[in-house]
Amino acid sequence: MPDTRPSLDAPTPSKSSVVRKLLGLGLVLFGAGVLFWLMRGVLSLQYLASQEAQLRAWQTDAPILAATVAVFVYVTVTGLSLPGAAVLTLVCGWYFGFWQGLLIVSFGSTGGAMVAFLISRYFLRDWIQSQMQDRLGRINDAFDREGAFYLFTLRLVPAVPFFVINVVMGLTKIRATTFWWVSQLGMLPGTAAYVYAGSTVPSLQSLADQGAGSILSGQMILAFAILGILPLAIKKIMALVGRKQQDSDPHSNDEYLHTNGS
Repeated sequence: MPDTRPSLDAPTPSKSSVVRKLLGLGLVLFGAGVLFWLMRGVLSLQYLASQEAQLRAWQTDAPILAATVAVFVYVTVTGLSLPGAAVLTLVCGWYFGFWQGLLIVSFGSTGGAMVAFLISRYFLRDWIQSQMQDRLGRINDAFDREGAFYLFTLRLVPAVPFFVINVVMGLTKIRATTFWWVSQLGMLPGTAAYVYAGSTVPSLQSLADQGAGSILSGQMILAFAILGILPLAIKKIMALVGRKQQDSDPHSNDEYLHTNGS
């Protein structure tokens, strides 16, 4: 079956094509800046806390519309890499409860990641690859060796900002569908932890008074660190087990020598 993935050896894009895409990216960034300027007050904890009663009433009167708007806002914030995604996750947990909030934030964050991924791929990929083909080649080699496990590990490591992962992955040859489902699974544990923390908040006013960091305990940070280390530990253990099995099976060693000998 032929490989339909984009080739890394694509011809260097023309200067006019690069200029058009960079101008398009500039317009996207400008729009994101304007949107952040307009939304900076509306999405603040202080403002949302002042509208707590109205928000609850709106959810009661129009629950489907409230959930739809929440997904749209989350996709917009994460897709344009605007600050405030962590606060929105906590607010969604408080507003919708754990299970509905988890569903909204999980699909909203993955949808936003896809937006950032596609922006990076369309506007930057050809030009960056023509300038940094060797460095991107090493990342693509890692994908060839590790497959989706490489991205899954990055999603679990809290030290790597998600917006950086979205942009960098857009520059590589990973398929969009693979990026989607691996991101959905990889971000789920952290999303669940944040949404649960938000669902335990008694009111937005208390969250605004104490700050978002007040409910993110040291135990939660430790759990994120363990999540990041866990896939690497599993991979190392599986490699050791496979090596021991190969060493203990003389037939496999003979076959290896036969197929690789000169």
